[in-house]
Amino acid sequence: MNADKHSFVTRRRFLETTTAAALGVLAENRPAAAADTAPPSALKTQPAQSLPVGTIGGQLHVSRVILGGNLVNLFMHSRDLRYVNQLSEHYHTDERVLQTLAVAEENGVNTMSLSNRERAMGLLKRHRNERHGKMQWIVCPISKPEDSMAAYREEVERLAGDGADAVYMHGGMSDALLAAGRVDLIAKAVEIFKSQNVPGGVGAHDLGVVEACEKAGIPNDFYIKTFHHLNYPTAPKPDDMKKPSAEVPGYWCKDWKAVAERMKSVKKTWIAFKIMAAGAIPPKNAFQWAFEGGGDHILVGMFDWQIAEDVALARESIEKAKANRQRPWCS
Repeated sequence: MNADKHSFVTRRRFLETTTAAALGVLAENRPAAAADTAPPSALKTQPAQSLPVGTIGGQLHVSRVILGGNLVNLFMHSRDLRYVNQLSEHYHTDERVLQTLAVAEENGVNTMSLSNRERAMGLLKRHRNERHGKMQWIVCPISKPEDSMAAYREEVERLAGDGADAVYMHGGMSDALLAAGRVDLIAKAVEIFKSQNVPGGVGAHDLGVVEACEKAGIPNDFYIKTFHHLNYPTAPKPDDMKKPSAEVPGYWCKDWKAVAERMKSVKKTWIAFKIMAAGAIPPKNAFQWAFEGGGDHILVGMFDWQIAEDVALARESIEKAKANRQRPWCS
């Protein structure tokens, strides 16, 4: 896994391109509301592409690229650039999100992962029911785990009833439970997921979560675990990494070597996320890095105009990674 040191300066000129796309309607003297009714040419459906798929939990066929949910939950990891969330909010209107889901499907992305938020679930339902979309949902509950797990169970049952195809515990939640010595609550959550006959997973920024789950024999079907190198200009120094992850300085995987080594012996599906360190690492580098390092799927936040390019890069990366990948495919 060789990081391309010369390609890290740009993430597709994010600020210029996104600003132009989001504010282009003003340059054309259109009212802001026109964004819903007159989408730019970037939204035109690209020629259909196929993506390799894997099977999670013996039942769910998932594309190797999974669409991230930040575009609909409107939380962008932007370090100290506080305006980026507002920019995304203005760009990602309801209609834009629905169009993005359609473009993703057209390009072979058949699954999305996101938190259970009212707007997000409403749009996913509209995509399925009104637009006849087939996008699968991997959803994490937002209820706080506690001893009885009553609220958590109720939320999971509601998600399954609404059509969630898989459910997992959010990484921030499992990190906190590990720190509090409550791995038993992670086990209870997985038990609840499995009771709904859907694949159940565990998210994590802290590698200790994976180690604790494996040691306890928790029967989760998949992990959603962060994985990125630290060879980018804004990467933290070793002394700056006090926690498993941080928004400033921006990092979400403290020790990629330890993660890659530990995951070699984990036989469950690994969905690698934050592989671009929230935009600091270009996709061409990050995708191949993640697949060579052992990820079975990559969870990628994408704007509509990035999807076709990212899918093409992912297909190339999967093929190239086969020669150097040491971990067997686990989905």
